[in-house]
Amino acid sequence: MIRIENLSKKYSGTTVLSIDNMEIPKGQIFGLVGNNGAGKTTLFSLLLDLIQPSSGFVLNNDIKVDESEDWKPFTSAFIDETFLIGYLTPEEYFYFIGELRGQNKEDVDIMLKKFEDFFHGEILGGKKYLRDLSKGNQKKAGIVASFIGSPEVIILDEPFANLDPTTQIRLKKIINEFRDDADTTVLISSHDLLHVTEVCERIVVLDKGINIKDIRTSEATLKELEAFFSEEILAPVAK
Repeated sequence: MIRIENLSKKYSGTTVLSIDNMEIPKGQIFGLVGNNGAGKTTLFSLLLDLIQPSSGFVLNNDIKVDESEDWKPFTSAFIDETFLIGYLTPEEYFYFIGELRGQNKEDVDIMLKKFEDFFHGEILGGKKYLRDLSKGNQKKAGIVASFIGSPEVIILDEPFANLDPTTQIRLKKIINEFRDDADTTVLISSHDLLHVTEVCERIVVLDKGINIKDIRTSEATLKELEAFFSEEILAPVAK
């Protein structure tokens, strides 16, 4: 379980995130949506101890993430291409991540075979460095690397961005398979309301750093989110 208590982040006196409390149960596929500047990446960065909170804390399986590194062995993430090692080939990178997570090359090779359709022949065997791949192919590599070693918590920031439609569909199928895994918690942020409603069991809406909606996904969720963001567009006009 992930638990957030009185969590805030300020920059130059301006509060960019403020969440009183939030719990994400083990095994949940959790979605985070909001406009640019809503605080999505800030929240994920705090969950991963990439930045320090101004107040409050995050517990990952009862471990305070800013006070201990004991949560790292069972937590993985792909936020952006800075998580990659550009001078490695994809294979070298996958083996490196595997070694960090107690996997040998054979373990990693077996795991990678499951993602041949997702890679679409564009990742493995090309002898290219990660830095020379397209943004979409870098994202494919980073996402799959986050699955190595069967982590208990997986955090993906905008996983559908820069992917072609076929790959987006394949990614949705992959994420949906985690629904049957009660031991794996997946957190996803996305600007794509359709995709996030199709894969997430629960969706939280952030606006200016505040949690303003917490929705259990249903057939009505997409329309509810579209209505909310339509009101956001009309609000300045109404003033």
